Amino acid sequence: MTAELTANLGHIEGNEHTKLTVYPATGLDWVRAHRETLQDRLREHGAILLRGMPADLTVFNQVTEEIGGSLLTYTERSTPRSAVSGNIYTSTEYPPAESIPMHNESSYSAHWPDRLFFLCDIAAETGGATPIADSRAMYRLLPEDLRERFAGGVTYTRAFREGLGLSWQEAFQTEDRRAVEDYCTANGQTYEWTDEGLRTRHVRPSFVTEPHTGGTVWFNQANLFHVSSLGEEVSEALLELYPVEDLPRNAFFADGSPIPQADLDAIKAAYDEVSYAFPWQPGDIMVINNMLMAHGREPFTGKRRTLVAMT
Repeated sequence: MTAELTANLGHIEGNEHTKLTVYPATGLDWVRAHRETLQDRLREHGAILLRGMPADLTVFNQVTEEIGGSLLTYTERSTPRSAVSGNIYTSTEYPPAESIPMHNESSYSAHWPDRLFFLCDIAAETGGATPIADSRAMYRLLPEDLRERFAGGVTYTRAFREGLGLSWQEAFQTEDRRAVEDYCTANGQTYEWTDEGLRTRHVRPSFVTEPHTGGTVWFNQANLFHVSSLGEEVSEALLELYPVEDLPRNAFFADGSPIPQADLDAIKAAYDEVSYAFPWQPGDIMVINNMLMAHGREPFTGKRRTLVAMT
């Protein structure tokens, strides 16, 4: 880990690939006074941590708007979350014993947030870190032949049914089938209504150019959507119960061919090398540039409450 002083009263933590600038923020007035510095750091390096703030929902909302502007609604949902206040949500509500694979928020969608804000309201007794990984380093580290296989993009498939994963009503935040059809058509998704619910399918890029830095970033959720991310036992059970097209989520190459497990293993290995994690402290606010930084979640024990906002 490095710990270098910066010119703006912060210090840099991280590893060879991923850097996090930590600032001793004393309150909203401090954030306002240093807003341009914080925004510049996010544009160039991708991640900042404000330490010393109160674990307060109102302050979190104000900091988010000060740095990022208006908060976004969580649309085209892929994971369960609960609204806390306005457009502030709980982080993904997966069981504590499970890890959440590294990913860039909504990179499976035609629309994604620019900035993500995380507030540590309650720190876990053990574990529960939110690791981050530089998406430029991810692209550089992945084998060239793997990048070539992914060059056409990733096909994302979803099957919505009651009692298994999210319903289409929760995912699209509507009860109106026509509204879902219009959304899918506008965003390049094919759709099919079934007796059980809905199937969708679309292709999105695997890697893109981040507009400010000009860097190529690994920007997809193939590793998270792929059925193998659920673990061997769960994925095998699902495949015994349902045909591939009826799995809640899955990922393929752009031409619809299967992604080899070796490629998924290589992606995980690269994320393991690139990722950096720190222990949360109550009141911590981490902000990341969603195109430059992927994030995940480590397993934890005890109570943990992390809130999320997007701009």
